[in-house]
Amino acid sequence: MELERIKTKNIKVIGVSKVNIPTIFHPKVPYFVLLLEDERGNKWIQKSIKEYKIGEEFKIEKSNEKNSVAIWKIHYDILEGIEKSIELLAAPQQLFNAESKILILPGLFEVSHPYFRDNTSPEFLEAVLEFLFEKGVRSENVKIGAQSFDEIPVEAKAQKSGLLDVCLKNKVIPLDLAKTNFVKKGDLEISEEIFNSNLIINLPILKVGKMAASENILKVLKKENYLGLKYLSSETEILEKLNKVLPDYLTIADGQNVQRLDKFIRFLGLVLASFNSLNLDRVFAEITMIKNLPEYLKEVKIETIPIIGREIEELKYELEKF
Repeated sequence: MELERIKTKNIKVIGVSKVNIPTIFHPKVPYFVLLLEDERGNKWIQKSIKEYKIGEEFKIEKSNEKNSVAIWKIHYDILEGIEKSIELLAAPQQLFNAESKILILPGLFEVSHPYFRDNTSPEFLEAVLEFLFEKGVRSENVKIGAQSFDEIPVEAKAQKSGLLDVCLKNKVIPLDLAKTNFVKKGDLEISEEIFNSNLIINLPILKVGKMAASENILKVLKKENYLGLKYLSSETEILEKLNKVLPDYLTIADGQNVQRLDKFIRFLGLVLASFNSLNLDRVFAEITMIKNLPEYLKEVKIETIPIIGREIEELKYELEKF
């Protein structure tokens, strides 16, 4: 029997329960457990910080503000989370068509198996490609770009991580950015592939206490240029310079299974998306309740970031404690 994915259009609240007792996974109280029903009679429950009345329409607003961060909770269907987060951001649909040239930048840092979650998971990359192909993007117009900033060849990381297999299976082009031409922008040297693409998708895997989304985009710089800049500037300063000359890029972050500081993995089941990678990193730090924020995130004020999709208070979980 083949399963069919059905998209819901109209949702109503048919039941409400108020919860006042905190638990490990739900420390913020009170919250509400809603029983929802769509136009086909399908029913499910969902946590909400906002109180609803029975009979009310359950609707999540979209935002086309560049600094917004979309959050969606998933269990098994990664594709749903990607679709929903991009829909909430009101990303222009003309970005995804048969003529679109798309460069995807997965997080690729270690020679390790996928279950360690050092790198973007192959399942997450596969779901993003499925989303693009459903929108009509042609596989020959998609490139998966990465490079190594250490002594280990990027090919070894791509193979062990399972990302190379995803590229070969879907007939997309794996690309070592170190072997591309670089364009000078001030004191930065940036891969020419960035400026030859209609859309750049930054595809990091989120990690507790890290600026994973923002650090990942630095891989578009020439290795020698990046290492030289690090002697004179912080990564935040390099990122600020880089963001001023890069075209807008879409970050879709893998937050399904997340690595803690001790390298243990915890299930969060999240997809986060934004056109502002620093805001996305700051929102993830708030969700995971990090007490000592990395220096580069302290200046990003959480109260100034427009949040769409799920509320931060619905998802908070102190990963380092439990």
